[in-house]
Amino acid sequence: MSVKELWDRYFNRDPDDNDTRMEIIDALSEFFAKNRYSYLDPEEIDRYHRVTIEYDQLREEIPIADFETMLMEQPSQIISIMSISCHRALNVLRSSNPASPDVDKITVRFKNYGPITSLGDLKSNLVDKFIALRCNVVRVSNIKPLVRRMRFQCGTCGAEFIEDFTDGKFQTPSGCIGKCRGKLFLPQRSTAKVVDFQAIRVQEIVSDEEKDQGRIPRTIECELTDDQVDCCIPGDVIQITGIVKARKTEIRSRSSKSRNKMLYILYVDVNSVSNGKENENGKVDCMNFNSIALEDIQEIANHPEPFKLIINSLCPTIYGHEIVKAGLCLALFGGNPKKSNQKFTVRADSHVLVVGDPGLGKSQILRACSRVSPRGVYVCGNTSTTSGLTVTMVKEGAGDYALEAGALVLADQGCCCIDEFDKMGKEHSSLLEAMEQQSISLAKAGIVCSLASRCAVLAAANPVGGHYDTSQSVNLNLKMNSALLSRFDLIFILLDSPNQARDRLLSEHVIKLHSGLNSLKASSKASRWAPRFGREAGFLTQFDRKESSLLDRLRINCDETEDFVPIPHSLLKKYIAYARFHVHPRMSADAKQVLMDYYLKMRKESDTIDGSPVTTRQLESLIRLAEARAKLELRTTITGKDAEDVVEIMSESIRDLMTDDMGMIEFKQNKPISQGKGIKAFVKEMRQDAKHRQSDVFNHDQMLSIASRMKIGVDDFQRYLDILNNQCYIIKRGNRKYKLQSGFL
Repeated sequence: MSVKELWDRYFNRDPDDNDTRMEIIDALSEFFAKNRYSYLDPEEIDRYHRVTIEYDQLREEIPIADFETMLMEQPSQIISIMSISCHRALNVLRSSNPASPDVDKITVRFKNYGPITSLGDLKSNLVDKFIALRCNVVRVSNIKPLVRRMRFQCGTCGAEFIEDFTDGKFQTPSGCIGKCRGKLFLPQRSTAKVVDFQAIRVQEIVSDEEKDQGRIPRTIECELTDDQVDCCIPGDVIQITGIVKARKTEIRSRSSKSRNKMLYILYVDVNSVSNGKENENGKVDCMNFNSIALEDIQEIANHPEPFKLIINSLCPTIYGHEIVKAGLCLALFGGNPKKSNQKFTVRADSHVLVVGDPGLGKSQILRACSRVSPRGVYVCGNTSTTSGLTVTMVKEGAGDYALEAGALVLADQGCCCIDEFDKMGKEHSSLLEAMEQQSISLAKAGIVCSLASRCAVLAAANPVGGHYDTSQSVNLNLKMNSALLSRFDLIFILLDSPNQARDRLLSEHVIKLHSGLNSLKASSKASRWAPRFGREAGFLTQFDRKESSLLDRLRINCDETEDFVPIPHSLLKKYIAYARFHVHPRMSADAKQVLMDYYLKMRKESDTIDGSPVTTRQLESLIRLAEARAKLELRTTITGKDAEDVVEIMSESIRDLMTDDMGMIEFKQNKPISQGKGIKAFVKEMRQDAKHRQSDVFNHDQMLSIASRMKIGVDDFQRYLDILNNQCYIIKRGNRKYKLQSGFL
């Protein structure tokens, strides 16, 4: 088959005698026929009618000068020329086999085209240019047929002719080929050649260095055709290669001046889509690691105390809270995804809730987590809706519907940081499925679907009334459903209690931070990071690890403060991405025994008291955290030390969650301490003593004597009396004197 016979399938106009495209087609046809094993895949051509070409390989081997410039400036012509060249080379190779199937049209698609253009730089100067974008998919429409060519018949003379529709724009012919000046043309719909068409909306991925405060993230519409349709869903991170085009639109306004104005909107005619959805481990590798990054990652892994280094580099501006930072870091690294025999996926991400008094830095720690996560999304609970968190159905023209992804879907295989978690209201119920099943189901407008939401939820909340009441449970402090709280692997309680030694260290840290802010910024923006902490003086031996607690090992000593250099967040983000996608540790026998003993011990202790907070969810949480602890140091085996660290973090979480005002662990959930047996028994004894003395007024010594007689072990008895006063059992009447309420006589 000659070039002229194929010309009508790829071009609208016949070639001229001096057309330079013919020479290029001849050269490329010979090139593709010679290198057919590298570029032409017969199975792919017959099935998808396409030829996928690696751009870097083609750029080095193609026999055309200035190929990069020609592809950038004239992409439509170059793609058509390469497509017809591949088609001609295929026909030459199949000429000896008459039984080979005939392909109507071939499309050349470029893979790994570069450089990547930022979506924010997509302006009018790039119209009709060939670019590559890396972005998030936020909306996907339905698949529709698009007419590319149709035959028309003149209503006057009956002449028939074919009309091509450029970019899918349907328009009737301007005149008859028979020169009869007819104005009526009847379309022959049975002769229409259609292709599959789908429109998606993508959103730019903005790094922390490029964020502009107050600027809305840029979005653009992309058009997929033929084999490219249905290649992505909302929430996917894709790389698009295509041609920037402009579409005319009118401003609909009642004003006559605005009505005549014409504007153009940009869109991308997609040539190829690279969606690295899942590799062999079911993870999305959304980062490229060069040799310098791999050296820095190995340097962190070889550090004597990588756990301590990473914890203190997460948010250096917030002093203390080492155990809370440790729990958040383990949630960022995540566990190993598992599938049962029925291919039922077990949750691999840990959820963490931080509850505490205002002014303790919860929001700053969450923002730091979203910055270092490979796919981090930060939202605020008081400005988020159910649709904004999950997924929404949007009605388009012609009665069609499209899906728009929310924060949990966009954070797939990353973390979603939700601040002001207590102010979400009715949106809490939408998180139940996403946190446990890690999917979001939708049933609206006759459409039933499910989207993946495999992300860790890191939340921060303030208690009702501004300050945490230790005499009540977390449910009553947050006014939150217990079903939602049970899905969190770790719940930390931060209290702003006066402590002279801690307050002095905190004030020194804040003053030093504000006085040396410029040096801190300079160190964080260093091109190459070099560790200067813990090499000699800060190193702990194995004997010291056994004798010291996890908090002591994670805390930076005073002599180490000056030499400590935190890891830059850009490098820490790569380290976490590398650990999540390439490290998959396995449990050792020692680790299994430590986790099992701790779980059985907690079950035994909680069994003696009615209402047990320890279930199999806690055991699964321990396994996930232990896997993350080994990932943090890029190890393939979970040791007993990792399990001990995780047990200590879990114990600290349970201790904060179940500790009452007297410092005792109470396993009764959803019950304030005023309803406990100890307080009721104490008030009952006071009532009997008041009847015996014929007086309802007690001094401090009399009440202390009753407590001693009942053997109530309280460290701070005055605080115990304040609880009775707050719960209206007694009323303070003067200096160290209390009156028993009349209702309890």
